[in-house]
Amino acid sequence: MKYFLISKLSFLYTPFLVFSCLSCSNNSNGNEESEEVSEIEGIVNVDPSLFLSEGLVEPITTEEKTLSDGTVALCYKIVTNTTPSDHTMGPWCPTNIADGADKGGKWFENGELYDVDGAFIENLDEFYSDSTWKMYDENGDIYTTDSQEACEAAANPNVGEEYANYCVYCQHSYFDDITVTYYIPVTPVKLDAPDFIGGALAGPPDGGGPPDGQAPPNGGAPAGMESSVIGTAFNGVNFDPPAPTAQILGAYTIAPMDDNGGHVNPATGYHYHAATGTTTVVAQSDGHAGMIGYAMDGFGIHEQMNEDGAEPTDLDDCRGHTDDIRGYHYHVAAPGTNSFINCFNGAQGIYELN
Repeated sequence: MKYFLISKLSFLYTPFLVFSCLSCSNNSNGNEESEEVSEIEGIVNVDPSLFLSEGLVEPITTEEKTLSDGTVALCYKIVTNTTPSDHTMGPWCPTNIADGADKGGKWFENGELYDVDGAFIENLDEFYSDSTWKMYDENGDIYTTDSQEACEAAANPNVGEEYANYCVYCQHSYFDDITVTYYIPVTPVKLDAPDFIGGALAGPPDGGGPPDGQAPPNGGAPAGMESSVIGTAFNGVNFDPPAPTAQILGAYTIAPMDDNGGHVNPATGYHYHAATGTTTVVAQSDGHAGMIGYAMDGFGIHEQMNEDGAEPTDLDDCRGHTDDIRGYHYHVAAPGTNSFINCFNGAQGIYELN
């Protein structure tokens, strides 16, 4: 097993894993758990009791780790599986163009979330103004990666031409032995300047495929654009950076999320690219947006909207703000944006893929 700074391209396509090795000191190892409010203004300690026990591989403990800014800090060691206990997974791809929305998942485009039903697949050529799109045969049956072999062949950054015009998905059962470890600081360490999160590659206009007759783009994210694990839901499933939709579409594929905003890849298992309101929410007594997890810097992640249906108006560039009850915390972006937060205002812990 290796320790990694949380910089990886994690998406449905088998990721280019770009890791930085860390020096780690493990001389504090036990069950001491601090749920107290930090003495630092605007900082609230992580509450490990909020994690669902069904998602934990072992009890949460503490260890000292080196954070992204070089600070050595006491962290919670949270080992989870990639199986959500608070909702079912899938479906992702419909099998026929006559299928309704209940047979498929979701796709994001221009800030909107679309149902991937049969009609959506049938009309991809119009949706993206590109006649190359035709993801079904003469019977209306949709080309899908309906085996583990096909999943592993198509769910990678250099998908072959034989999988052009495929709806790409992987079953969780193919990779259900994957576990992950999060080392999240017990007390968040505020940064002097935010660490921005690299996203998907810039793509053709409107995020569509290349013009007719042109080859789709190849390759991964350029240097300096590698993405970070954002954090974790209370069920132990990780919040991932933006899916590289330009790369996916450039290969003339669609890789839908399910209605929970998640899908599966061969490297990291099931993970989320959007918050759609189906995971565990810790309600707030004052009407503030509910809490859905923690970022890798230890700051809480909350839903986009407060109970009154309005988004807070004082969010910073990272989508965070401070109040007297929760201290500094984030609010997720709308699910159609293919994102959660824009940057970290705290030093991040370590993500470990087991």
